[in-house]
Amino acid sequence: MPEHQLDPTKWVDAYSDYLYNYTIVRVNDHEVAQDLISETFFAGLKSAPNFKGEASERTWLISILKRKIIDHYRKKNSKKGKAEVRIEYRDEDSEGAWLEERVKDPFDRTAEDTMENEELGEAILKCLDSLNDKQATIFKMKTIHNFDTEAICNEFEITPSNLWVIIHRARTAMAKCLENNWL
Repeated sequence: MPEHQLDPTKWVDAYSDYLYNYTIVRVNDHEVAQDLISETFFAGLKSAPNFKGEASERTWLISILKRKIIDHYRKKNSKKGKAEVRIEYRDEDSEGAWLEERVKDPFDRTAEDTMENEELGEAILKCLDSLNDKQATIFKMKTIHNFDTEAICNEFEITPSNLWVIIHRARTAMAKCLENNWL
């Protein structure tokens, strides 16, 4: 016998606030968050016969919502040619990271594309050189080499808050530099 049962008549009252809070930090748009929650409830109703009762209602709805958020970003980014979506998630039952990439065919390049990429690469290196040594090193460690936050903080004897301030300032400086030197 299943441990948990579904009661869709109570979903809105019992879970809408929790689902909204979960969604809004991931999509940062009130209307999109509401739409995704509505889609989640609808998908839950449609797939209710498949509910095995192994997870709680809320956990099951969150798993549906996670897929809806991923689909939202897939749809949003499919129009951009090349996009990367990272979604960090944490709830009472699990945590992790999703990474979705959409990349153009690497063999479908023109000479102009290649030249543009080389110019961008040179501009990025020039902009990295314009950062102070600590900013540049931390930026490369976190953004390019994907070092763990804790490892960087330990190496530089800084707090995670300080790390994110440094990363933010480096990104801002890089964006401004690229705007001036590449665009």
